[in-house]
Amino acid sequence: MFTSSLFTRLVPVALLAVSLSACNNNDENPTTVTPQLRKSVDYTKLTDTTTYANFFVDDAGAKTVDLTNGANRLLIFRSINTYNGTAVGTGATLDATVLKNMFANTGSPFSGTLASLNTSGVQLRNVTASSLSATDAEKERATIEASFPAIATASKSVSATASEGKAGKLGTYLVDEKGIEYAQIIQKGLIGAFQVDYIGNVLLSDKNLALDNTTLVAGKKYTQLEQNWDEIYGILTANPVYGAKATATSSGESFIGSYLWEYNKTDFPKIHAALLKGRAAIVNNDMATLKTQAAFIHLAMERAISGAALGYLDKWKTGTTDAARAHAMGEGLGFIYSLRYATLNKADAAFSDTILAGLIGAPNGFWGLTNDKINTASAAIKAKFTL
Repeated sequence: MFTSSLFTRLVPVALLAVSLSACNNNDENPTTVTPQLRKSVDYTKLTDTTTYANFFVDDAGAKTVDLTNGANRLLIFRSINTYNGTAVGTGATLDATVLKNMFANTGSPFSGTLASLNTSGVQLRNVTASSLSATDAEKERATIEASFPAIATASKSVSATASEGKAGKLGTYLVDEKGIEYAQIIQKGLIGAFQVDYIGNVLLSDKNLALDNTTLVAGKKYTQLEQNWDEIYGILTANPVYGAKATATSSGESFIGSYLWEYNKTDFPKIHAALLKGRAAIVNNDMATLKTQAAFIHLAMERAISGAALGYLDKWKTGTTDAARAHAMGEGLGFIYSLRYATLNKADAAFSDTILAGLIGAPNGFWGLTNDKINTASAAIKAKFTL
């Protein structure tokens, strides 16, 4: 995915195209502490096996954690990804309108055990690229949506074998006539535009960390700041303890939660502790500790997606079949698009788009890739990111 105008030139359709209330919001008097709603949490009682959803309670013992919003957004993301996989899995022809409705949660697109998502009140579209100005955010959302007809069109050729200029399957991967695997473009693009941007650049921003932490949300047992932190947890993982299901060969997680394991092994084991300590810091009105945990989580995600971008570029070079190389490049392109949301490393859309243009700017897309193009892209990412 690129900006719409750039991407149109590159491929036929868009590729992806106050303080925590521990202070009184007065920098000249930062030590004034507002009354806490609950007893302080002893940080030493938090362990690697502490269950996030059950640990935090009010003084009457009632749970104050509500993961619903984040969990529902994660379910919507999974549903989009699952639907895209049906083309190869069952030979189904995909419908771009279904994908658009899933993305915006309109038209009751979810059924069966997921039917409740239709009335959940959350969606992905309005939180995608939401750190940007309204105009720029809408451009990025439209770019992602432009990938929906691209994969739908490619799915019509799922029974054919792909080759240069011809859509179809390469091995078990569906690609368009340019050799672009849009299922990966959409998934990896949303990891950046939805998860990294909404969590890192919105929910973990100084503005949102300064939300009211002294008043309960009407009818609830939590403050808005607590709810925002709970939403982060729900978007990252569906597991009671993040990372607890990891093995030597699997993260036990999905999307950014999984790529933290695969491409940021150093930070992955510390994420659950950071989520717990950050939530405890909110209870304690401990702004310094909260900001430390927020910064850690944010940077860890950026390290993961930049590491993934480099990793998949390398996999293109080591791939021994067109199928393996095309799959690696589909994932790589999606992550390179997502680098525009890596604000801590001062990346932006121009940075992403320049790399993408250098890789697949030629009319034949994937089929025109060379080692030199891959090396140039890798060098640019390494120069920009602290890995």
